[in-house]
Amino acid sequence: MEFVPRPVDEQALRAAVAHAPVTLLTGPRQAGKSTLVRRVIKPSTAAFFDLEDYRDRARLSEPMLALRDRGETIVIDEAQRMPELFTSLRVLVDEHRRPGRFVVLGSASPDLTGLSAETLAGRVSFVELAGFRLGDLGSDRLDDLWLRGGLPPSCLAPDLAASNRWRDDYIATFLERDLANLGVRIPAAAMRRFWTMVAHYHGQTWNAAAVARSVDVSASTVRRYLDALTDALVVRQLPPWFANVGKRQVKSPRVYIRDTGLLHRLLGITDHVELERHRALGASWEGLVVEQILARLDGATRATVAFWSTHSGAELDLRLTVNGRALGFEIKRTERPRVTRSMRSALADLELDHLYVVHAGAHRFALDERITAIGAVELLTGEDPLIDMA
Repeated sequence: MEFVPRPVDEQALRAAVAHAPVTLLTGPRQAGKSTLVRRVIKPSTAAFFDLEDYRDRARLSEPMLALRDRGETIVIDEAQRMPELFTSLRVLVDEHRRPGRFVVLGSASPDLTGLSAETLAGRVSFVELAGFRLGDLGSDRLDDLWLRGGLPPSCLAPDLAASNRWRDDYIATFLERDLANLGVRIPAAAMRRFWTMVAHYHGQTWNAAAVARSVDVSASTVRRYLDALTDALVVRQLPPWFANVGKRQVKSPRVYIRDTGLLHRLLGITDHVELERHRALGASWEGLVVEQILARLDGATRATVAFWSTHSGAELDLRLTVNGRALGFEIKRTERPRVTRSMRSALADLELDHLYVVHAGAHRFALDERITAIGAVELLTGEDPLIDMA
């Protein structure tokens, strides 16, 4: 499998290790976390523990001894396998607080890993590694990234058939083993049905009651299932934005399968022809662009991201705040975007400084005074930060 450098993520990890005693690197399974760490941290200056290896788990049975500060960086991989370990980290860090002491890798959210912000407040820096960015691969590989997803073994597989097989195996292994390792005790068959149902809701407002009826479980069980997939970093719940307007606004989150390659296998999509003909085409494209935009944002900006929708039909795919400026993004699988009444409503009701229509074409042009059409490739690979787009 070819090697693809990931300079943006390497820089983010280097910066975190340089200033924080503990760095938590999270991302879904097979996102490339271990490879990234070994490119940033020299093996000669580090001690590595892989908690999927029973021998390393045994070595950490006495963490206060095994993790004693000897001047090296201690890397703990698959940290969610031993959440009880982290009760010792605060004591160890406070005994000798120096940058780069621990780098912890987890295939789950910080809360589920055991290293939430509350656990090591003021001591930990967070870095998230998802799949490849388009900028890592090059603009000519947008279609491959979209169809196969960004997980390296799928995206870089020698052919599409191999990529499809890998993703099918990934889904099966995730359901049968990985969720259990995260402490999620849900039968694999039940979770597969549910995950497939989420795939059909991809890019839509979540309707827990309807899903509960479809899979014949309670609404509270549906919430537990959805939160489990969210904590495992395979599903994103995009929160709604509430504007102070006299309109009934949607209050439920919008859901996405974070990796479009996994989405397509859950929907039974095999190749580009089937994707272009599938009714989920627009939603799939939207999900790809949403995840790629979020990958370009820092943590503070990412925390402001939301969608907006009213019961009368006005909506906006993404609203975010960058340096005090409110920006909106509407994502369309078209080469001929146009201004709609919904966009004008979003501009006025959300008091946006600018609205961008992200389209599938190659050109950038003004649609209105504060509305700009921009090609997805330019947006997702451009060197300028989003704040400089206006």
